[in-house]
Amino acid sequence: MDEPPTHQAVLDEVAPRLRRLRARSGLTLAALSEATGISRSTLSRLESGLRRPSLELLLPLAAAYRVPLDDLVGAPETGDPRVRMKPRPLASGGTFVPLTRSPGPIQAYKLVIADRGAEPDLRTHEGYEWLYVLDGRLRLVLAGHDLVLGVGEVAEFDTRLPHWFSSADGRPVEVLSLFGRQGERMHVRAKPRG
Repeated sequence: MDEPPTHQAVLDEVAPRLRRLRARSGLTLAALSEATGISRSTLSRLESGLRRPSLELLLPLAAAYRVPLDDLVGAPETGDPRVRMKPRPLASGGTFVPLTRSPGPIQAYKLVIADRGAEPDLRTHEGYEWLYVLDGRLRLVLAGHDLVLGVGEVAEFDTRLPHWFSSADGRPVEVLSLFGRQGERMHVRAKPRG
């Protein structure tokens, strides 16, 4: 059984984690200072490990990076495997709920999609998507196809193809989505009936 990391080991990882978060977000020290109210010199010392992180410093940083405090400091797991689902609005109407906690090649979401109208607004972007209809009817327009999927039906596609989806009948549709940003494909393994 692996030993949990010591408190010192957890604290030692905060500085490099803060540097990575700022690099990923594309923020300068000046911009981060303005967003958090923490001086540039304090931010620099935090990122270099010359200053110990405190709750007063970490809370505004977690808010600025939009990550839970536990993720910011890399707190050891407490044994609770539940993912805390926080619904967020979709720009095009409806709701999405992230079902995965950490960034990775494939992300899982529950989508509640409203009726987006009859006229598709086709989009393309990098990635690969797998959709499973949980409840309702989903209209999927994909390249030259206009499909309606019902409960239990699945679609998967390269998102570089022009696509759009909406409720098929005016009522919200619930969908489980697995999405790979760099074109990672989902591999579903099923035991053959026999």
